[in-house]
Amino acid sequence: MNLQPHRDFLTEDVQERFLRYVRVHTTSDRHADTTPSTQRQFDLAHILAGELRDLGLTDVTVTEFGYVIARVPAHDEVNAPPVAFLAHMDTAPDSSGEDVNPRIWENYDGGVLTVGHGIVLDPTEYPDLRDFVGETIITTDGTTLLGADDKAGVAEIMAAVRFLGQHPEYPHPELEIIFTPDEEIGRGVDKLPVTELHSRFAYTMDGGKEGSVEAECFNAYRVHVDIQGYLIHPGSARGKMANAVTIAGRLLAALPQSESPEATDGRYGFYCPVEITGDYGHARIEMIIRDFEIDEVRRRVAYIEKLADALQTANPRARITVTATQQYLNMRDRIAEYPFLLELLTEAITSIGVTPILDPIRGGTDGARLTEMGLPTPNIFAGGLNFHGPAEWIPVRSMVRATETILTILRLWSERVAPDTPLPTVRPEVRA
Repeated sequence: MNLQPHRDFLTEDVQERFLRYVRVHTTSDRHADTTPSTQRQFDLAHILAGELRDLGLTDVTVTEFGYVIARVPAHDEVNAPPVAFLAHMDTAPDSSGEDVNPRIWENYDGGVLTVGHGIVLDPTEYPDLRDFVGETIITTDGTTLLGADDKAGVAEIMAAVRFLGQHPEYPHPELEIIFTPDEEIGRGVDKLPVTELHSRFAYTMDGGKEGSVEAECFNAYRVHVDIQGYLIHPGSARGKMANAVTIAGRLLAALPQSESPEATDGRYGFYCPVEITGDYGHARIEMIIRDFEIDEVRRRVAYIEKLADALQTANPRARITVTATQQYLNMRDRIAEYPFLLELLTEAITSIGVTPILDPIRGGTDGARLTEMGLPTPNIFAGGLNFHGPAEWIPVRSMVRATETILTILRLWSERVAPDTPLPTVRPEVRA
């Protein structure tokens, strides 16, 4: 089926859904130890489950941990293995996701967009804007993030499901739909019941600009540095006090500035402090370490440990503890074992008139963790740009193309993936 005649329908549907979903407050919380980390994520989960049932799906579940899992039965004439599509419901805690008020810019003229509250989108700074002259663009109002990461992916999957319901003749395998909580804090699949899934292959709709395809991501570690100082009145502190704030500052100042997010791109990794709390009696630093090569991640962890040892020696009354935790690993090698995943994806994108852009992602997705657990999962563009802040924006055209990509993959999957395709082994024990 040629999808082009249906673009107006898909455009209206995906835009309406996206504008509704971004208004639901779903920010996750890296400090919470529950799943989901915020109860408000259940609000969107139940909305989506209800809409899936309204679309005629009968196999729809919201788990106790906030996962939405639903299934569209295969077309009667299709005997290919199931495939899953995922998107996450939470938004990053880096900026407010409450009271999101999206602004719609129709027939964009190619000029500067004065979003509001000091936020300006200038094509000289954000040249991707030039690719969407004449199109509809959605931005924030300058006070919050937008939530295109990843409510664009949610809206695209939902629009594809609606299309399948209205076009029962369209060929597709069994489609599993999974909406996850807490992806933005690195816990998106921690409680996902992977052994109960029907699919052994998946795609995440969690990428950026139109056409982007990601089958390689960072290796990611979280590092906590706990500094217990030694308190005494500042007036009599000479030779005695161990000031936890001062020690924390010295550790941060010793991180190589050439290996910070602000100074790196391409395949270069980084140290990134994300939070510091405390007082001169006790301080805590949280940072993330990222690199495409695991040895480089380990080198950086070792450097922090050596810094802590040196500061401990210089401040013998302090107690400094470094805890490094793996979050996810590069999905490159596992996905390469199943080349048809990328072959079908790039063919699908090309067939809708978009040029695939194969780049490593300077971040991670639920797909990275799923791949590690035995479900190879490349990442597909959802269309947004400038994620996690008030300068975030998304062209509606990109959401439509992403929806068309989902539908085209399903058709190609039905035609090309044999029912006896060797399946990877699920390893649910491999968790962060």
